[in-house]
Amino acid sequence: MFPFYEVLPLVFKSFLQAFSDPAFLILFLVVFALIAVQYNRMERLREDFFGMKTRRTRTDILVATGYGLLGGLAGSCLLVFIGLTISGDLYYLWPVAILLMLINIRFLCFAYAGGILALSNLLLGFPQISVPQILALVAILHMVESFLILASGHLGAVPAYIKGPEGNVVGGYTLQKFWPIPIVALAVLAGGAVERGVEMPAWWPLIKPVLEGDPQNLTYALLPLVAGLGYGDFAIARSPVEKSRLSALFLGIYSLTLLVLAVLAGQSRIVAFFAALLSPLGHEAVIYIGKRIELKGKALYVPSEKGLRVMDVLPGGPAWRSGLRSGDVIAAVNGMKPLHNAEFRYLMQNTLTPVAVDYYSHASGVTRSVIMDQTGPGQTWGVVPVPESNEDRYLELLTTGPLGRLLRKIWGKFMR
Repeated sequence: MFPFYEVLPLVFKSFLQAFSDPAFLILFLVVFALIAVQYNRMERLREDFFGMKTRRTRTDILVATGYGLLGGLAGSCLLVFIGLTISGDLYYLWPVAILLMLINIRFLCFAYAGGILALSNLLLGFPQISVPQILALVAILHMVESFLILASGHLGAVPAYIKGPEGNVVGGYTLQKFWPIPIVALAVLAGGAVERGVEMPAWWPLIKPVLEGDPQNLTYALLPLVAGLGYGDFAIARSPVEKSRLSALFLGIYSLTLLVLAVLAGQSRIVAFFAALLSPLGHEAVIYIGKRIELKGKALYVPSEKGLRVMDVLPGGPAWRSGLRSGDVIAAVNGMKPLHNAEFRYLMQNTLTPVAVDYYSHASGVTRSVIMDQTGPGQTWGVVPVPESNEDRYLELLTTGPLGRLLRKIWGKFMR
């Protein structure tokens, strides 16, 4: 019998050995490629706003992969600690999640598919799944996601002009992150010793195994899996750092509560119902609260009477090197006060010589005068001004999928 502290090194060893498995490596590279496509799309959006290449794609992908490896290792330890095992439940999760995605893209999350499957099992007896196991999996994945959001959710935030529910356009950031997550999890074996087989302590597991029996008489294998986690949010009334921290807090509370209920669900059918309901409804509450406090808060990136307010500055660009930062207000360019965004964009694109810029520093509260070097024709200063009321390019906060749009259209005709 191995003490539990001896099992954790086996988890770490299996985590590293997984990358020597060709099938696992191919699957990881596929997820990696899909995530790279998303970061390339974000790069195009960033270039469109700054008017110049930012060349951040490679850095964003490598940083996301690094955090994904750390999150996967932490998730693997949690999976083993609570005794969650790989079973046929995953075969039900993905089809339901993909079907829900057609209604709304955010429903791709396992919180909704897992809750629906758990409720179906409790009410109808189908499908044959372990409710505690499937809900614990949802909880752990979101716990890992909350850690990743806290650590890196604000990195690479893309500036955007966002149209709110009242029709007004304000400045803000879209926070989109994607992480490839390699995970080592336990699988219950019918018996016999296999490579990487382990025996668990008598007190283990907290979550009842899918196969009935005494945990001490079952054999487990550490098997690798690959997943992908994504985070999508927006920041209007807070900075990207503040918003990601708040999102991580809400998601962490949700995932911890769901995990506790999942552990207790094996002892009480009533608790299992509460846990199954919390999985989708709690996730909806996290999204609703996050959006509401952002939309009801005072927008940060709005025009200023002192001049042209800066929403974002490209790191390493001419404006960044001159000291301009998000929230600063440009009072004059070569002695002329830019009255509108169109005038400022014209100055950026057509002023080829070094220019004198007077601006009010939001951080220090003083007015400064600097000489900004222009790098050449066709290149901008790397500055995104806050939107004006007449902006015709903006992002709408809609995530409805094709099936959701069809249902909305049918419902609209029915209500006429």
